[in-house]
Amino acid sequence: MSPHKSCFLSPFRITIRAIRFVTIFVTIAAGLLFRAHGQVNVVTYHNDVARTGSNANETLLTPANVNRTSFGLRFTQPVDGYIVGQPLYLSNVTIPNAGVHNVVYVATLNDSVYAFDADSNTGSNAAPLWHVNFTNPSAGITTASGEFLPCQAVTLYNQSGIVSTPVMDPSTGTMYVVAKTNENGTVVHRLYALDVTTGEEKFSPPVAMEGSFTANDGTVRTLQSLHAMNRPALLLENGIVYIAFGSNGCNDQAYGWVLAYDATALTPAGIFNAAPAKGLASIWHSGSGPAADSAGNIYISTAEADFSANLSGQDFGSSILKLVQEPGTLVVDDYFTPYNTAYISEEDLDLSASGPVVLPDQPGPNPHLLVASGKQGTIYLLDRDNMGHFNPVSDTQIVQELPFAVGAMFSTPAYWNNTVYFAGNAHPVEAYALNNGLLLTPPVAKSVTSGGGHSPTISANGNSDGLVWVINGSALFAMDALSLKTLYATNQAGTRDVLPALAHFATQTVANGEVFVGTQTKLMAYGLLPRVAVLLGNNQTATVTAELPLPLQVEIADPYTGQTFPGVSVTFSDGGKGGTFGNTSVVTDATGTATTTYTFGKVARSLTITASSTGMSGATFAETATPAKPEWVLPGSGVGQTAQVTTSLPAPVMVRVADLYGNDVPGQSVTFSDGSLGGSFSANPVTTNNSGNASTIYTTSTKAGSFNLIATLAGCVPRKLSETATAGPAAIVNVIAGNNQTGPVGAALPQELMVQVTDQYGNPVPNVSISFSDGGSGGTFSAPVASTDNNGEAGSLYTPPAAGTFYIVASAGTGSATFTETAQ
Repeated sequence: MSPHKSCFLSPFRITIRAIRFVTIFVTIAAGLLFRAHGQVNVVTYHNDVARTGSNANETLLTPANVNRTSFGLRFTQPVDGYIVGQPLYLSNVTIPNAGVHNVVYVATLNDSVYAFDADSNTGSNAAPLWHVNFTNPSAGITTASGEFLPCQAVTLYNQSGIVSTPVMDPSTGTMYVVAKTNENGTVVHRLYALDVTTGEEKFSPPVAMEGSFTANDGTVRTLQSLHAMNRPALLLENGIVYIAFGSNGCNDQAYGWVLAYDATALTPAGIFNAAPAKGLASIWHSGSGPAADSAGNIYISTAEADFSANLSGQDFGSSILKLVQEPGTLVVDDYFTPYNTAYISEEDLDLSASGPVVLPDQPGPNPHLLVASGKQGTIYLLDRDNMGHFNPVSDTQIVQELPFAVGAMFSTPAYWNNTVYFAGNAHPVEAYALNNGLLLTPPVAKSVTSGGGHSPTISANGNSDGLVWVINGSALFAMDALSLKTLYATNQAGTRDVLPALAHFATQTVANGEVFVGTQTKLMAYGLLPRVAVLLGNNQTATVTAELPLPLQVEIADPYTGQTFPGVSVTFSDGGKGGTFGNTSVVTDATGTATTTYTFGKVARSLTITASSTGMSGATFAETATPAKPEWVLPGSGVGQTAQVTTSLPAPVMVRVADLYGNDVPGQSVTFSDGSLGGSFSANPVTTNNSGNASTIYTTSTKAGSFNLIATLAGCVPRKLSETATAGPAAIVNVIAGNNQTGPVGAALPQELMVQVTDQYGNPVPNVSISFSDGGSGGTFSAPVASTDNNGEAGSLYTPPAAGTFYIVASAGTGSATFTETAQ
């Protein structure tokens, strides 16, 4: 079961090496140098061999700054064909004679591999750091195309050079890549080991990938590169490179192959065929590679084929397999096959449309879990220690099954922060939380945007600032990982960066504050836009109509490299708050700085000044305009109140202190007075509050009547507040006219009997009823009960009943007065 030896002749290798285009001078002796500041590398598909898709060491990109103002397209780099595999990333790579670079690597369907500076495309970085191509038309070596690429109507690719995502070993500085070429009519897959600093071949010549697998019945299956496609990403595990294959898409003589090669010698280390008896069982994974756990076990899922393993056969159609590496061979150690495997295969509902993901150890009875799905959108949660094999009735033997939960999966789930994210085709992105080794339902979050057949990836700073990245159609989306709310999309209004055509299953890479997407014609690099940053003048205070003490100064710089940009126009604005700038439009100087002055308008307030430049994230200044000196004491509330003598007015009396422009002035000492009336204040003097108000409670004096309270502040015109004190309750009744009269019997006395009613302080009490009585003597009154007027006076005429002396009592409240009258 070992593969045939390579028939790739050394003259071809020498020719291919000779035609490689290297854009900078390189030396074979050059090596890698990694700086020790903890930058992240992405050396395999979905970030790790478990295929979690998670980068939990992202400190630059956060839900707060990934938006269309601060984030967008930074630059592009042209390539010679579709980029299907995920871009890979190494930080701090020493390129011979070119210094240290963060490098992003991509491979194309035109059999090219590119190494680009990851941070810019200007100056010496405008060209690739290196570029190799594995074709040599003059020697008859081209990409697989035309008649040498069956099924083009299915894949829609007119060439099939490098489809899979390469894998890198940062410890040795090696990239492993599989290229497919047509060599004078023979289609060949070759495994290359390249130096990541130069693109030069390492270790040994590239190996032509050939091999055969003998079934138990003696049937021999041979890998035929013409009919095979290496779509799954490469896996590097324990010094072995694993390469999986499916068909070109139309199942033409297709078999699911896994080939293993020693990573140093590039010699065969094992081979496996998923359906040697009847064929098919392609391994797709939508571009994801075989997954591996910490013990080195390897996991794959297969497409439609017969299933016979439960009957001692070797065909594993529509199954999830656990492979182990043994000396010189790969063997199935465990597997899971759904109960409806025949239906899945018949209806082309490939499990292999989604790659398996190995989850971190979980609490509960099944700590070692694997999650998988497929075109049906059913989630399978498997125990890696006991995957369950096959139950023809149901799938109750596995840890958990969620039927049809997430839409057709043409992508691989992602895992972060105890949550699994699924991006089903034409279905919302969904987040399922894990609890005690089970997926909770319903999902904890759903997106508005649907998945589009591309795998999600996660960037986060530990367990915070999580972002979900996913491609849908021709747009890249960033979502808050907790809510799945869309924060940014390349097709949003105001963005500058609609993606060109994308390959099937293209997957984005997030590393060190940047996001890379491979397209048909270019590599797109997204990230934080050059920013306008405040250098001087923030958080100042000045009075209205005054200029800020310090100028406003900003710098335009790249957030990654710190490079400044001279000659860029910066616009300053206070949002229409009425202030004036020395210049509203300033061009940055040779140091990348722009400076202006600012004078406040007439309104005291805190305000924000923005400094903006086209295509960049802006900066803001927070400034405070304080009032000018106090000019006016203005009436506030509590004016025109009425209260009885010696009682408090119903509401506090308040004045407002303002400057010349009507701004409230806090911190001013206002003194209140009632002249010499003798009333009292709850507080006096009073300091104005932040609204410029000074208030106090006034208790009236013993004197009834209208009066003015006076509020005074040094340097300002005093303010009068009109109030009224009313008399207290009726307490005293005094005779003021009509006493001691003499008149004839049967006629009214000549004068009214007049009294005045006052309170205890002598204030006349109006509207008080006065009762007149002669003690039952039988006389008559013109008004037995009279009401006092505004002077507290009231009266009544009296007609004596007979000759004699009569005593008339006038009473009100607690007081009374007596009249003595005579009739003759």
